[in-house]
Amino acid sequence: MKDDDIDAARLLLARLGISPEQLLKTPVESRPVPTIRDYISRVSDAVPAGTRRVYDTYWRRVIDVWGDRRIDEPTPLEIKQLAEHIKLNVVVRKNSRGGRTAAEHLISALRCMYRHAVADGLISENDNPATRVAKPRRLASPRRALPDTRLAEINEVAGSTGNDPGLDSMLLRLHTETACRRGGALALCPKDLDTEQCLIRLHEKGETLRWQPVSPPLMRHLVTHGEQRGAAEAGQLLRYRNGSAITARRYDYLWQRIGKHLPWVATQQVSTHWLRHTTLTWVERNFGYAVARAYAGHNGKSDAGTTSTYVRADLQEIATALAALTGEPHPLATDRELPAAR
Repeated sequence: MKDDDIDAARLLLARLGISPEQLLKTPVESRPVPTIRDYISRVSDAVPAGTRRVYDTYWRRVIDVWGDRRIDEPTPLEIKQLAEHIKLNVVVRKNSRGGRTAAEHLISALRCMYRHAVADGLISENDNPATRVAKPRRLASPRRALPDTRLAEINEVAGSTGNDPGLDSMLLRLHTETACRRGGALALCPKDLDTEQCLIRLHEKGETLRWQPVSPPLMRHLVTHGEQRGAAEAGQLLRYRNGSAITARRYDYLWQRIGKHLPWVATQQVSTHWLRHTTLTWVERNFGYAVARAYAGHNGKSDAGTTSTYVRADLQEIATALAALTGEPHPLATDRELPAAR
């Protein structure tokens, strides 16, 4: 074939909007491409409840803007524009970080949707527009470990104010002893209590499941709490006096109340997650990184380097750290010289 013929063919392909690479692809049976509204509904039903809870707000926003468009229509530029719009128009709160988190969650929500679209064969990985949009750079977390004096102030206010100080004091002790997340505490059931070994079974994010030591006094409080407030064996353990299960709103009420009595708590936006930082920092300083990592429930390969595979801490080491933290003996703790109790 002469060069002139090749040039003519290229010109014809350009006018038809066809690239030479497309001619090399094997024809496949085309599948109808769903609208964004329909496909998000299907994806929402397929993801875990925690994922749905985080992304639902942003999926609804995408549906409001692009609901009737096909999933293969939005471009990376359009996604970037929508993320910037949400970032600029986010509701400003005391702990606002300039809309970065909202923009990040929007992009993550779209990436979740498009991952399923790729898996379903509706688009190719190369045609995934969400992966070509960078997430906003995360700022360093303002959370940090609380000094003993500040932690004592928080416990004092929680145990002497409010409409259920016993419940609030137990919540704070639960999170301080176990460094569990809020969702782990809310998912706790009476059947998750191993009273003989003083262990509780935590169901946390990512559908993870782990046993965590607690002190004998805390275990007694948890058992008594469940019995007095009518918690069924497979029902939620933490409840109000009237028997209703508590929700995340109890935590909001607790920290708002503490903030009214301790202005520094409101100013710095202290929350339950600060207790996790406090406990894990203490464990790391006194028992090393491997024990702190296990104490936190970080067992995934992405949480640390390859070395962590060989230095993984066991349940006995976690119990030993807890015994030192609380000054209370634990049935699984090993006999070793312990640091001074807090």
